[in-house]
Amino acid sequence: MWALLVLIGAASVSAHLQDHSFDGQKVFRVLPQNDEQVEILNFLASIMEVDFWQPDSVTLVRPNMQVDFRIEAEKSFEVEDLLKESGMEYQVLIDNLQAAMDAQFDSKARTASHSYEKYNNWDTIAAWTADIAAQNPDLVSRSVIGETYEGRPMYLLKMGKSAPNKKAIFMDCGFHAREWISPAFCQWFVKEAVETYGKDTVMTTLLDKLDFYVLPIVNIDGYVYTWTNDRMWRKTRSKNPGSICIGTDPNRNLDAGWCTLGASTSPCSSTYCGSAPESEKETKALADFIRGHLSTIKAYLTIHSYSQLLLFPYSYTYDLPPNYQELNSIAKAASKELASLHNTRYTYGPGAKTIYPAAGGSDDWAYDQGIKYSFTFELRDTGRYGFLLPESQIKPTCEETLLAVKYIANYVLEHPY
Repeated sequence: MWALLVLIGAASVSAHLQDHSFDGQKVFRVLPQNDEQVEILNFLASIMEVDFWQPDSVTLVRPNMQVDFRIEAEKSFEVEDLLKESGMEYQVLIDNLQAAMDAQFDSKARTASHSYEKYNNWDTIAAWTADIAAQNPDLVSRSVIGETYEGRPMYLLKMGKSAPNKKAIFMDCGFHAREWISPAFCQWFVKEAVETYGKDTVMTTLLDKLDFYVLPIVNIDGYVYTWTNDRMWRKTRSKNPGSICIGTDPNRNLDAGWCTLGASTSPCSSTYCGSAPESEKETKALADFIRGHLSTIKAYLTIHSYSQLLLFPYSYTYDLPPNYQELNSIAKAASKELASLHNTRYTYGPGAKTIYPAAGGSDDWAYDQGIKYSFTFELRDTGRYGFLLPESQIKPTCEETLLAVKYIANYVLEHPY
């Protein structure tokens, strides 16, 4: 079997995942049973480009962990032979990645303009932030909290009825460029807030008593790149001195156990932690804003995909946070709320113990700043579509997630600190 691996390796040095024709690329799901099978995956990743979807790095793979990864078309048969020969349990989740990409756009709303039930490109979202604020001046205002590496303004929407001494909840979407369902949820949340204010009693109370800061996309440059060049891009688009590899993982770039567990010091890695905490303009802008509003921000929600998880600190250590019982009970109740609509099952718990360790994440950072209600959502699905969730699932995904977010927000309102 190792001979087969060496053969694959020899042939694959020149092949590169970034040629952007996704035709014939496959996504495998494997379940390594023991250390030897984990070692095979490590070796595979060392001789060819393997894009790990879940977990997001081969270094995190452990026996009996479900692992999803993408392989270029030319290598997929050899990889399949190898999996068979090693006796590793596997299935092909996505047989042809290009077909799955094309199938994403199945929304009936095929307009050139903004729609809440389709994936919108950055220009459309940026224009929408201006429109929604202009149309709802008593509920929504827009500001710029910084600019990206490539010079795009980072728009922040502030939502709520004007009143003195209000506490706030901060929510962001689009940390990782390819997780398109995430920005779709931030837009949906804003829509629901303005459309149901005065009609839905919970939403009305929330907007009367709290402010919501909504950052529709953190990693705008990366998001743009997923529309123009590489749908599977994850990181920012900053240049790394001394390396040909581009970008930093913004969710490994904050000062929370920075670059220890589950983050990489290699600029070519998808989990590269950056040259220093907040080395990325995007994470620095986010962190500066939150630091500047620490007296009012009482909860932090960050929206990712995929896996159907509701996580809370910590991810950079296996230690439990002081208010673990409280966070766990909130996550449990919020997951139950979410499931009440479409019966979508979420797993919840502290990040490191529930999935895998990951240092430098925004939820841990916010928590360590004193924001004690800090949660990460990993939206649909559990891998059938992965990052390529069809547009027809935007509405049900956002509807159910909204229930959980409203539950958490209401809890925060009723438990001031």
